[in-house]
Amino acid sequence: MFLLAAEGGHHTPLIVEFINHYLGEPVHRIQMATTHKWWSAFFANFGTTPEKVFGGEYTAENAIPWYTIMFVIACILTIILINIFKGKLSEDDPTQGQLTLEAGFLAIKGLVVSVIGEHGFKYFPVVATFAVLVLISNLMGLFPLFMSPTASVNVTFALAISSFVYYNYVGISENGILKHLAHFTGPRLPLLMTLIITPLIFTVELISNMIRPFTLGVRLFANMFSDEQIFAQITNLYPPFTQFLLPLPLTALAVFVAFVQTLVFTLLSMIYISEVSHPPHDHHGEEPHGEPVTATA
Repeated sequence: MFLLAAEGGHHTPLIVEFINHYLGEPVHRIQMATTHKWWSAFFANFGTTPEKVFGGEYTAENAIPWYTIMFVIACILTIILINIFKGKLSEDDPTQGQLTLEAGFLAIKGLVVSVIGEHGFKYFPVVATFAVLVLISNLMGLFPLFMSPTASVNVTFALAISSFVYYNYVGISENGILKHLAHFTGPRLPLLMTLIITPLIFTVELISNMIRPFTLGVRLFANMFSDEQIFAQITNLYPPFTQFLLPLPLTALAVFVAFVQTLVFTLLSMIYISEVSHPPHDHHGEEPHGEPVTATA
């Protein structure tokens, strides 16, 4: 139901219509009995309705939004493709799929070690999950019957919030909540400057930290959504000629954008982790904000 107005203009894939045809009605009844009442009561305080805010009526046809279905498919495809590539692992006679996975493993491991440090390898499973899931989500729009779930701001915000929650969890679990908050205060300063400058630094850093889910989600959404729109608009400039001559280079550009946006999202998530995670021997409590790698929102 939460198809925001900014995402208007999408066609509905057949697989979405198929799933809503069989599951939309029971889900719609549950929505009308629960979430619709909750949202109606909430938005009544602002003189509006859920339908106006979310850009559409509650119906059985859109009870399960396209981006929800596509993201679930992306999760399933991630598991299936990794198992297909993995095959039967062999040291003596590795398959092409195994070599591809190993190359991806080494690439992500190299990024983790260079950005977070050797101790950051324990975060590899989460970072690799982000990388593979975002990449497959980005590439899904290139295939018939599918759309890129990352072309929906709902999905990109969910991914960004997951990254935000995880790196703050890492910071609190490693340092404790007080030291985690202390790293927003900047370097140790003389007493007089501490009274004047430290509150300002803390406020700026806290605000910068809090808007990271927004900037991380909008960046991924805007690039993937605009990529889809550019492909659709250019190929329809002068049909049928532009529909035969241009899709190939535009598809190559779309693949490039998909990989670049995957790298950006994964790299920023690793940088955020590096700011709150330290080697076991690093007594960082003495210098709350002396990280070698920083990131802005």
